[in-house]
Amino acid sequence: MARYTGALCRLCRREGEKLFLKGIRCYTEKCAIERRKYAPGQHGQRRGKPSDYGIQLREKQKIKRIYGILEKQFRIYFEKASRMKGITGEVLLQMLERRLDNTVYRMGFSASRGGARQLVRHGHFFVNEKRVDIPSYILRPGDIVRVRESSKDIQAIPGSLAAAEHKGLPVWIEVDMQSLTGKLIRVPSREEIQLPVQEQLVVEFYSR
Repeated sequence: MARYTGALCRLCRREGEKLFLKGIRCYTEKCAIERRKYAPGQHGQRRGKPSDYGIQLREKQKIKRIYGILEKQFRIYFEKASRMKGITGEVLLQMLERRLDNTVYRMGFSASRGGARQLVRHGHFFVNEKRVDIPSYILRPGDIVRVRESSKDIQAIPGSLAAAEHKGLPVWIEVDMQSLTGKLIRVPSREEIQLPVQEQLVVEFYSR
């Protein structure tokens, strides 16, 4: 399983905005981008004006980093989205939102997508009463995600649920806090995917 293992706060600084990769820490004064609002590296404070290619590249990198995906897998998602009906950029985001690790995060069972990915890999979730330990598993409308009975006492889950309930849950999913189950009601629309990204720039990047 290929994944990024470097410093997460460095990624946020490189993109110039919070990507919320470290959960609750991102909402505190300890967030690195709050203290150093410039790109990492020796020349981080002296970067010039980016080219059109550079802007497109940064948008692609931002989406990859938000969802914790590396280049090869991201390119596969893009190629699948380009063959499907609809606007390619929107279809791409809808696919990424329906990944099991992202849905677990959206349902509030984890404070970050990285944490959700780990929980899924360790087999803590059932999808339609079958254990699924593949973070990239794509959910379909009507699928039910449930925390495994023996995993309900994991300390991270109740705290994450409390924070999610305070922030509010997406309208395209529903969650039962008592039984620790969630349901994907429908595919989210672009307006409901509240991310500071311009997916059309990714389409332009791969269309060069």
